[in-house]
Amino acid sequence: MFGKLFGKGGGERPAADPHALPAPRRQRNGMYTLQALGDARVPALVEAAGAGDWEAVKSALAPFDLGRDHQVLGELADVDGVQDWIGRAVEEDKEHRATALLISGARHVMWGWEARTSARAVDVTPEQWRIFHERLRIAEEQLLEAAELRPDWVTPWRRLLTSGRGMSLGSAVNETRLDAALRRDPLDLETHVEWVSQLQPRWGGEPGQALAFAREAFAGAPEGHRLGCVIAMAHIEEWVESDSEDCLDTPETHAELRDAAKRSILHPDYERRPGWQEDFNIFAMALSLAAESIVCPRVFYELDGAYTPWPWKYMARPEKMYAHFRRRA
Repeated sequence: MFGKLFGKGGGERPAADPHALPAPRRQRNGMYTLQALGDARVPALVEAAGAGDWEAVKSALAPFDLGRDHQVLGELADVDGVQDWIGRAVEEDKEHRATALLISGARHVMWGWEARTSARAVDVTPEQWRIFHERLRIAEEQLLEAAELRPDWVTPWRRLLTSGRGMSLGSAVNETRLDAALRRDPLDLETHVEWVSQLQPRWGGEPGQALAFAREAFAGAPEGHRLGCVIAMAHIEEWVESDSEDCLDTPETHAELRDAAKRSILHPDYERRPGWQEDFNIFAMALSLAAESIVCPRVFYELDGAYTPWPWKYMARPEKMYAHFRRRA
């Protein structure tokens, strides 16, 4: 069926990745939560970070480019306890100081948001605000130094966009950071997704502004580039901001999401890099919210039950909603 809809090879999954982790035991509904980006090289990195073993972290980082791979950096930033030992690496390992600063800065951004929580601003306590800003100030210093030491890296600038939003540094500062990131990689997906979030009305943007930005960005992307996810993410953000549950269920949105999926994640030139399942989850959520019925089944078919918390965490019961939409597709 998918071959008829999408052309030659449309129903065939790409050849197996030699670094792919075996899928863990599935739930009864056939889904499972993706671990370690689905890449067999990542668990050693996460374990080394959890153990505070800097030499092992550096060794495990060898196959990856931390200056460009946001998802690998995100795996490190998520490890609780990294903040307790990474400062020693920053001070003692001059050769790899930039890498240590980047990891520490990314962790402090995450650690800061953990203190703030996802509560509405009016519900955050003064003590939570104090800790939040204290950790973000550390992150800002470290990320700016990492960017100075390695001017070719894009990852520090994307994290600085997040910290700048949290610190309420204003549009001029954040636009400068956006420009810095896009000078280094004009097609960087994570930078575009972060800016789509910043353009939402809840952060001071105007309705429609984020979608216009996403459309302009994707228009310049080559066929098969993952930047198509910015279209899906802009529509998800539109749904988050809307008072209507079915605001995406329009012929125009269906057509735009189908076109973006076919030109990006479903295109033969799309690269299934570590964590590619998150790209597919972004489209799975957007297409599901739009009640789209042609491309959505193909996206869930390719995922084969793989669930990633992002972007489903925008929903009250993310895993249950993934399972619900997967059954419906």
